Amino acid sequence: MLVNCVAYQNGRKLADLPVEDISEYVSRPDCFVWVGLFEPDPSELALLADEFGLHELAVEDAQGTAHRPKIVEHGESMFAVVHTLDRNRVDPTADWVVGEVATFVGRNYLVTVRRRTLAGFADVRARCEREPEHLALGPGFVLYAVLDEVVDRYFPLVDDLEGDLEKLEGQIFRTTPTKANIEAFYDLKYRLTVLKHAVMPLMEAVGKLFGGRVPPVVANAQEYFRDVYDHLARLNAAIENLREMLQTAISVSLTLISLSESEVTKRLAAWGALITVPTLIAGIYGMNFQHMPELGWTLGYPLAIAFMVAVDVVLYRQFRKASWL
Repeated sequence: MLVNCVAYQNGRKLADLPVEDISEYVSRPDCFVWVGLFEPDPSELALLADEFGLHELAVEDAQGTAHRPKIVEHGESMFAVVHTLDRNRVDPTADWVVGEVATFVGRNYLVTVRRRTLAGFADVRARCEREPEHLALGPGFVLYAVLDEVVDRYFPLVDDLEGDLEKLEGQIFRTTPTKANIEAFYDLKYRLTVLKHAVMPLMEAVGKLFGGRVPPVVANAQEYFRDVYDHLARLNAAIENLREMLQTAISVSLTLISLSESEVTKRLAAWGALITVPTLIAGIYGMNFQHMPELGWTLGYPLAIAFMVAVDVVLYRQFRKASWL
């Protein structure tokens, strides 16, 4: 659906527009139209494609949600795709909701298409309208503002991951690691990978929007994109640090589980030896062959019992000394 459609000139808001009036405003000098769409159907996109002359490949990409973050130049226009990551509002412990924002940018227009994105960009629009000197830079600055908002929303997610990792690390040595602990670590690893897939490609793409040759539509906003790149670089460094810490924590957990299993094996072996020796002696005495010399001994039975106890006492002390029991 159409969320809003607003015309701006020299950094000032002119009017909220119906789609039918867009062509009247985009032809004015120093004027551009900012359109926001949420889950539009193909007919709505086709109408805007006719109004702004959007590239057909970009329109096709904007109709789906399975794209790698990217920024592509089509002649004098640009097309950007970024991933949005939102906490699940029903179950905060569930996986993040992964959405996409596709943005068409031209000399006199900017169109954002949100899919599976829970949070909109009303705050971005309000911020831009409070800064007319920046908004006067045109659609290039608005693209920066949208990217900056999306990237800023990644930081709380990194904080969540760090907090979850600290909790799991605290449990490693307090209790014996279990299958649930390993599952929690791998769930954390999955979310970290999702975040990395959103950050890394976008950092590569934004790096082409400042310094050297940049697309004309964003040429007057290069320094702002450098700021976005710096934020992405910080996020990427934090992600790499978390990945190393997470891998170490997983290795330690698996090692502790192996040690725990080894301790159990040693205890079972020790108790097995304590039971096996008396069983062996009793088995020999239980054969009752006619010519066994001990059969006629008066003290044979108590001596056999005493021997069994003595052997078990010696074994028990040795196992205790070796910390097997």
